[in-house]
Amino acid sequence: MQKPTASELRTVAGELKETARALGFSACGISRAAFLEQEAYRLDEWLRLGYHASMAWMENHFEKRVDPTRLVEGARSVVSVLDSYWHPETGPQPDGTARVSRYALGDDYHVVMKERMGVLFDWLDNRVGGIGGRIFVDSAPVMDKVWAMRSGLGWIGKNTNLIDSRSGSWFFIGELIIDLELPPDAPATDHCGSCTRCLDACPTDALVAPAVLDANRCISYLTIENREPTISPDLAEHLDGWIFGCDVCQEVCPWNKFSRAATEPRYHPNEGIAGKSFSSWEELSIEDFRERFRRSPIKRAKYEGLLRNVAAARRSVTDDRS
Repeated sequence: MQKPTASELRTVAGELKETARALGFSACGISRAAFLEQEAYRLDEWLRLGYHASMAWMENHFEKRVDPTRLVEGARSVVSVLDSYWHPETGPQPDGTARVSRYALGDDYHVVMKERMGVLFDWLDNRVGGIGGRIFVDSAPVMDKVWAMRSGLGWIGKNTNLIDSRSGSWFFIGELIIDLELPPDAPATDHCGSCTRCLDACPTDALVAPAVLDANRCISYLTIENREPTISPDLAEHLDGWIFGCDVCQEVCPWNKFSRAATEPRYHPNEGIAGKSFSSWEELSIEDFRERFRRSPIKRAKYEGLLRNVAAARRSVTDDRS
């Protein structure tokens, strides 16, 4: 097969982005697959400081995490896509209720997003007469926010989230790492400026410096990845009702005034999750948990962990009122 010319590859890249948008993705960008030298240093320092808490898996496959050519044989390009999960009708959840992070109100994004990314991969495969590569949706050692930034889709803000000046930060990120060398986009530049709203608002001071998160103190970590039977009292008192995840640093971000509504119906908030009372969560049986959340990110907390969170979050709200 004749190698595509530079002009043909530019055409393919443009068509790829149009196809991604037609499939419902918010944005699509391309970066060159290469070793992430600066990020490797930062990641090593972050791990050395123990900011990854009990997530020992983040220490694994370090070389693959910072070099996609070690993860996917023959990798030449990283295609990043954004997938909005924001719904205008779901505002900040009321005080005194059990709060669940917006991303977990709908179906599991790992499944939903990977499905459409498979369609995008197949389109590109057919368009150029064959490619090799893999699809990633938060499922392997891939630094997704870094690749999205390098693809021009946004910058990594002081809250450690990817922020796009056109659509905020309420979106998921996925990648196609492929062996086709497509023309890369220009990296995004930082637009946080002097704003420190996210650092000031973090309930547990988990943002120890701009773009540096100490997971040991992060409510999202404490209520999802944390497998300890209890949450440390000095942190639990600041849960403010959060039983799964935390959205505070995104809720205060001024760029989220540009948020775009999700087009994927499976991200629409499922009934009976947002704004529920603590009592209704406490009455949940393990059978109910397995049935109701089998397609939900909430299952990641596990039944015992969710009940632990509910108890601690309820106390945090009660203590605030006393």
